[in-house]
Amino acid sequence: MTPALVVFDLDGTLLDTHADLVESLNHTIAALGLAPVSYDDLTHLVGHGAKVMIERACKLQGHELQPEALPALLDRFIVHYTDNMPGHTKPYPGLIQAMDQLKAAGCKLAVCTNKLEGLARSLIAKLDLTHYFDAITGGDTFPVRKPDARHLLGTIELAGGEVRNTVMIGDSINDILVARNAGVPSVAVPFGYSDVPVENLEPTRVIAHFSELTPAFIDDLIREFAARVPAEAAG
Repeated sequence: MTPALVVFDLDGTLLDTHADLVESLNHTIAALGLAPVSYDDLTHLVGHGAKVMIERACKLQGHELQPEALPALLDRFIVHYTDNMPGHTKPYPGLIQAMDQLKAAGCKLAVCTNKLEGLARSLIAKLDLTHYFDAITGGDTFPVRKPDARHLLGTIELAGGEVRNTVMIGDSINDILVARNAGVPSVAVPFGYSDVPVENLEPTRVIAHFSELTPAFIDDLIREFAARVPAEAAG
């Protein structure tokens, strides 16, 4: 039997990255003469990519961002963010222990994020976490990105997993939707960057802490999901 594959979102799920993202964003918009924004201004956009955050920050400040100005601003963001990695970013409590248990039980692990793949890989490497993952894909790895099912399905293929043995873990609507679109169970974490309670996103399960993410939890979730789907299809 193919080992279970646990796929993680990155920002707001594996890693608490908000302080560094907002810092790089403020460095970026300073080039436009704009005042800094706060995490509270952008909570639900953190993890959706630098482009979205730059556009939103400009809108908040009443600045009409010209499309031709965006590439240079993105470059400015990427350079600052890369130069300051890992900064304040750190894994969420209990993550390392959970991944150690999952790997010891034979599970495969992967990352499926809308962050640029190069940024995701660099950050994961600087935190010495690369060895945990069988695949790392970003928002530019494929022609599509979350919540398009093909982003997750491509990640599963690269990791050597199977859809029927995969679980997606995330903190946002994109994570829950990509799981739903790909036909795999989802687990939501409430400590990330969603602007609504994660229960409202209707994930398959919610965990409050990574101590709950045990091999037995993953096995039970996959089994229960597989039993439920045929029943729903028949009904």
